[in-house]
Amino acid sequence: MDQLFGKASRREIMKWTAALGAAAALPGGPLRAISAQAQDDAVWDTEPDAAQAAEQAQEIITYGMPADWANYGEVFKGFQASLGVTDGKHTDTDMSSLEEITKFDAEKANPIAMFADIGMLWGRVATERGVVPPYLPPSAADLPEGYRGETGGWVATFAGVPAFVVNVDALNGADIPMTWDDLLREDLKGKVGSSGDPRSSGTSQTTFLAWAYAHGGDATNLGPGIEYAKQIIQQYNAAEASIDLLERGEIALWMRYDFNCEAAVAQLAEKGINAQTVIPGVSIYAPSAMMVNRYNTAKKDAGQLFLEYVLSDEAAAAFAKFGARPIRYVLGQQELPQEATANWLPEEAYTDVVVVEDFTAIDANDIATAWEDEVLGG
Repeated sequence: MDQLFGKASRREIMKWTAALGAAAALPGGPLRAISAQAQDDAVWDTEPDAAQAAEQAQEIITYGMPADWANYGEVFKGFQASLGVTDGKHTDTDMSSLEEITKFDAEKANPIAMFADIGMLWGRVATERGVVPPYLPPSAADLPEGYRGETGGWVATFAGVPAFVVNVDALNGADIPMTWDDLLREDLKGKVGSSGDPRSSGTSQTTFLAWAYAHGGDATNLGPGIEYAKQIIQQYNAAEASIDLLERGEIALWMRYDFNCEAAVAQLAEKGINAQTVIPGVSIYAPSAMMVNRYNTAKKDAGQLFLEYVLSDEAAAAFAKFGARPIRYVLGQQELPQEATANWLPEEAYTDVVVVEDFTAIDANDIATAWEDEVLGG
């Protein structure tokens, strides 16, 4: 599987720790760096100004938040409209969670992006790396520990459920796989599309965590997930999974979040291909998070207010229309209008899906290390 997982190494995942001592290399030494950081933090201590935010939100630049990801296009338009911005722009560059954190840090002297979407497991890394500000909006107080930055800067937004989309036509009459273990069938060897590299991708890390729960493990016991991973990677197609490969039947199924699966089903249906989303029994609600760029103090008012907006009823309805489950809904804190959930899969498909109570027990680097050392190197 080196072709699939050769782009990242544990050193790359862990190299952020070196940044803790990087201040000493700056002109003026660590005291100057600490002073600059204190000045930034003082800016974030001030209350947001709506008029300033409106100016700052005229153009929103993001990483990993394209308009078609979880309906962020509508979310940004709604946010801009809430500030009275009628002709705002949004520009995105797609990246993995690790790349986004690294980019925030690398550009701190000349910050570009305002926000980024990360797998929530990477929130802890963003906090430790120091790329998010010490600010949380009032509504974040209702989120449990682990669903918001301990010192601020990021909040959980919505959850996807690790699942898979199946090109039924590509099975040539074989039974549709309905569980994670069904993916180990001999007829599916080389036909499984992965969710990405667990050393850098939030989606693939939560998929790995779902495997652990499905096989008797949990957030503090990754062993069953490791054992399953050793088997499933033998089933992977060597090419990077894509909708084109799924359409051509070169892969029969693709592991993705449920809402991405449903989007793929709709896309394939337009081409006359029979496809189906499968929630594979035990899985987890895997939250994404939105982080604000600590160094982009020139747009801090918009940053503060957007942290609030992504937890609002308006943003929740937009996420839900895409099929993503708003985090406050998952946690039982929010109701949704019927029209927002009209296209959701039946609730009974989610009977065995687990709400992970304590995400603070999970370290993204532990999963990255387990994947490299015990799955690929085992």
